[in-house]
This record gives sequence, C-alpha cells and structure tokens, in this order.
Amino acid sequence: MIGIGLDTVDVGRFRRALDRHPRLAERVFTPRERADMADRADPGPGFAVRFAAKEAAMKAMGVGLGAVRLAEIGVVRAPSGVPFLETTGRAAARAAALGVAVFRVSLTHTDTQAGAVVVAE
Repeated sequence: MIGIGLDTVDVGRFRRALDRHPRLAERVFTPRERADMADRADPGPGFAVRFAAKEAAMKAMGVGLGAVRLAEIGVVRAPSGVPFLETTGRAAARAAALGVAVFRVSLTHTDTQAGAVVVAE
C-alpha cells in the first residue's frame, strides 16, 4: 500500500456551492462524471461523494488542494458497478511517481452526508 485517504462532505453544503457557482461542476468534475449525474433527479449526493473521493485520492497521494486539479481525478464505474479512479495530467504524473498501479475506492452517501475512502496501491 502506498497511501490511504478518507474524506466526508456535507451534501447540502455542496449542493448550495454548486447552485451558487454554476461553473463549479465544470472545474471539479470530468465530462464523464457530469454526464453520469445529468439524468439524476437529485445529483447533489452523487456529486458530493465524487468530490469526497477526489479529496481522499489526494490524501492517499500525500498532496493537498492545488497540487492537482480536481477534474484530473475521475470516479468511474466498471461494468460490474465497482467504482475506480481514472487520473490525468498532474494527478496521473503524481500517481506514477509514487508507483500507484491502482486506486481502490469505497463510496457511501445519504441525503445529507457523503464519504469516500481511497487506497493507493
């Protein structure tokens, strides 16, 4: 194991941030993540849990906000439904420099809280 990260997000607070800053979703989420949330009646919990995963991934890589762009880390689902992370840009370079072969991800959310654990291996 190279690193582990954990993060939680208040869904209501995150939803309000998205409402106040309409371009926030474009800056934080990949096109694929935004497309995955587009058909949801309430995308708030889905966006919040993905944000938590991005923060947890940065913690697993030992970096903080600003070291990589949040949109360089994307939550994707395998055909089986299991989530995993894809990285690009500086996030991919940081992961490669650390020797990360895979990010294991666990996501959970309710209507009010979202959380993610990421293990970099």
